[in-house]
Amino acid sequence: MAPSSSVGSDVFAVLALLSISVTVVLLLRYYLPLRTTPAYLLIPVFLALALPSSIVFLVPIDLASSSGTDTDGQRGIWLPDNVMLVAWRLAYWLTFCLTWFVLPLLGEYCDSGYREPKDRFIYSLRSNARYQLITLSLGSAGAIYFFWQNRHDDTTTKATTLKALVMAMAYAYGLVLAIYLMGHGLVAIPRRLIRDASVSARLKRLQSHAPGIHDKLDEAIEDLHQVETQVLQLRQRKNTMPRDLQDWVEELYDVSSLPESRPAVTYASVPAPPPVVTERYLAELSRKVKRARHKRARFTGEWNHLVRQAARLQSLLDLSSSQRPKAANMRYHIQVHVLPALRVIAGIFLACASVVLLWSEVVHEMEPKLSLVGMSVVHHPSSSRGQIGFAGQMISAAWLLYMCAAALYSVTEVKVWGNRALVRRQTYAESACWYSLQVAKLTVPLSFNFITMIDPTISEGTTFFRFLGRLINLTPVIGNFSAYFPIVVLVPVVATLFNLYGKVKNVIGFGVLEDEHDEPGAGTWREGRILIERELQADGSQLHLASSSLLSSTEPSPRHSADLNRPSRTNNNIRGSTARRAAARMPDEDEDTSERAFFQDVGQRMRNTFDTVETPAWLREIGEGFKKPRWMGGNNDEGAQSSGDGGNLFGKLFGGSSSNDGNIRL
Repeated sequence: MAPSSSVGSDVFAVLALLSISVTVVLLLRYYLPLRTTPAYLLIPVFLALALPSSIVFLVPIDLASSSGTDTDGQRGIWLPDNVMLVAWRLAYWLTFCLTWFVLPLLGEYCDSGYREPKDRFIYSLRSNARYQLITLSLGSAGAIYFFWQNRHDDTTTKATTLKALVMAMAYAYGLVLAIYLMGHGLVAIPRRLIRDASVSARLKRLQSHAPGIHDKLDEAIEDLHQVETQVLQLRQRKNTMPRDLQDWVEELYDVSSLPESRPAVTYASVPAPPPVVTERYLAELSRKVKRARHKRARFTGEWNHLVRQAARLQSLLDLSSSQRPKAANMRYHIQVHVLPALRVIAGIFLACASVVLLWSEVVHEMEPKLSLVGMSVVHHPSSSRGQIGFAGQMISAAWLLYMCAAALYSVTEVKVWGNRALVRRQTYAESACWYSLQVAKLTVPLSFNFITMIDPTISEGTTFFRFLGRLINLTPVIGNFSAYFPIVVLVPVVATLFNLYGKVKNVIGFGVLEDEHDEPGAGTWREGRILIERELQADGSQLHLASSSLLSSTEPSPRHSADLNRPSRTNNNIRGSTARRAAARMPDEDEDTSERAFFQDVGQRMRNTFDTVETPAWLREIGEGFKKPRWMGGNNDEGAQSSGDGGNLFGKLFGGSSSNDGNIRL
């Protein structure tokens, strides 16, 4: 039988690539200002996102192309072997170069504070020297092992051995990071979906996070204020600098949008510039200004998002407790009934998917037939090699997409990466390079790990396995590492499931890998509620928008603006913010439920009870029979006085004073 044509598959592959490209462009537009972002940053970041995304579609096509050659009608989307080999070579080596060379250098280049491209490139090389030196040292040790292991293998050339070394070590490093992050995400994603199903619980969680984010926002504003004050100090003494440095200082001043004058007290906590200002000092100051502006934009965006979400959830709770008719409010029913149910269903479904993935990771090397992932992909086992059709391709793409999403969720949500963050339309260039680097670094190891969970009769026949897996298995150490290391995924799963990160943080003082969205914030939820209400009440129209957000698509916008062109707050504003935070930390009297308030309430009630009891006559007679001597301060009128004060005897037993001031000492 003549082989079937792949024209339909070719069209599908082209459309898939176009859809991936459009999606990546829209994603970049969401996080980066496309008009002002230079091309030397956009193109590498675009490739670092588009190439790994294409691998998610390339793996299912490769599985169908290499399986079931005896029944071409059930192969699904397939491509010829030579096309698959070229596609894998392009995708892998471009991703490899971006991961290990281009993006690290580009990130430091964008983070540099120098003005000239040559100086920025030299700074980038120096910053990456230690990273590249460590990589070269590990590569040299691996090269010695590889060449010694294959010294008697006449079928493998030195060039092939060197290529196997590079690919195997890059794969091993990426697999370690990918497995650990994926294990964390496999638990965190379903748990967050289920937790966020309750509107009140989600609101309280947002309120508990509000004090910490507000503190970080104030800290970011203060840091930016200090570096801008240094720029102002330099501008006031720029006449003592060379002409090129004067222009540099003016550029910093223009970008910072500083006022002409500032109070002299602002200089107290700011270090004075050195007597001799050099290019290196200005470059470091420029770098600090860029990082401080990014830090403020990051926490301003987080605070704005938190306030909007809290206002929307609070309006839902207010509407549910009000007497207004809700039958005609479709948005209300969707937000309160439909979406929470969908969140619970999605959370349970993804939890089951996580269990299936964990089971397959553990058993696929010992008994491939027990791998549930492989069973869900192969739908036609009657074929001589196992048949993967279009449905199996869609399921395999979904599995691989969930694995990558779990790992990338941990990258974006776990706050252990310093000042790096994704900010809408204001993402820092170095952060964009770093996050795209992680996408490129994690996708290839996860893709190869996925095909190992399928029956070896199918996975070992793929072009991907012949291209990468054959070189990984060239030495026993890397081969066994690739086969058995994925079992380590149980470690982050158990740690996340039982919150071992929080226990480690309590023991040694810091968190190793902690999801901030799963733990209580720095303050209480009452403190966060006060901060959010104060933010919304700063403008009366915000409350109207919050209450009407269910009836229209308009969302309440908080008072903080993310516009970076506005000048930073002065010291008075920061002191006022600190005072507001101090006031927010003082809860209302009717809401104080601490242990201290509980004992005060019990003591006060006991004192009131005993104060209302009249002392019996026989007890008064006993008391009158024993007089204090004069040297102890007693007098003849003391008995009458004590007899007239019926409650003081019992009150003194509980630490009360003789005066009716209503106080109890515990």
